[in-house]
Amino acid sequence: MAREKRRSDRILLTIPLSIQGEDENGQPFQADAQTSIINRHGGQIRINRRLRAGGTVRIINLVGRHSCEFRVVGPVAPFSEKGGEYGVEYLSQSENIWGIQFPPLEAGETVESNALLACRKCGQVKLLPLSLVEVEVLQTSGVLQILCEHCGATSQWSHAETQMERPVSEEPAGPVRGTAPAPGAQGKDRRRYRRVSLQLPVRVCGYDGRVEITRSENISKGGFCFVSDKPYQIGEGIMVTCPYHSTGENIEVRARVVSCRETEGNPRKVYGVQFTDRNP
Repeated sequence: MAREKRRSDRILLTIPLSIQGEDENGQPFQADAQTSIINRHGGQIRINRRLRAGGTVRIINLVGRHSCEFRVVGPVAPFSEKGGEYGVEYLSQSENIWGIQFPPLEAGETVESNALLACRKCGQVKLLPLSLVEVEVLQTSGVLQILCEHCGATSQWSHAETQMERPVSEEPAGPVRGTAPAPGAQGKDRRRYRRVSLQLPVRVCGYDGRVEITRSENISKGGFCFVSDKPYQIGEGIMVTCPYHSTGENIEVRARVVSCRETEGNPRKVYGVQFTDRNP
């Protein structure tokens, strides 16, 4: 079994907070808030105030009385009469105001994912490293505030999307072996999907007991592609978790292997999977 990467040690924990800064209208404020999730990058907070994505706030942990500045990455839930929920990230990764010591990363281990993003202003496309907080905000709101070197300013970035006539898991890219469509892939299931290049930690479980932690190459509503040096057969049923967190909540869904692509000069293969649960 492959070693499970800790990635970000996501913890569900409520901590009372006080937050100071400027809201989305540029007005100074101080308000009470609380965490819903914390990790080594920062976390998610609930607050009855609209915050500006990309802005800076000072967060005070009312339990330990520690404080530091955070960047507001963006919303992770729609704002309602009960308030909003935002992803926030330490401005300095050496900070830790939660009072929890996260395990050190081992040699070669990373807490970052990667995504192919495009600047909405100039159209520049880049593969960018993202923290767990940024991944969750991107999956929720679809937009991140990132400094664009071409524009010379912070701008909105979103997925560089590719339109497909069939699910990502059925796309023949490069030399492909065994690309027979999965059962039920015809008719109404062969509709247009949005594919985004997003490298996330994923967990794959075979019905024969095989378990591995690997990464996605791209994802869509209908499935995703992942890399592996393990043998999977076309049509094989598996259980998958994407994204996978070694701590915190995970949702496992049924899927089926529908394609296998060899990569030149690399013994690992790229497998395409299609979700078979009704609501993945």
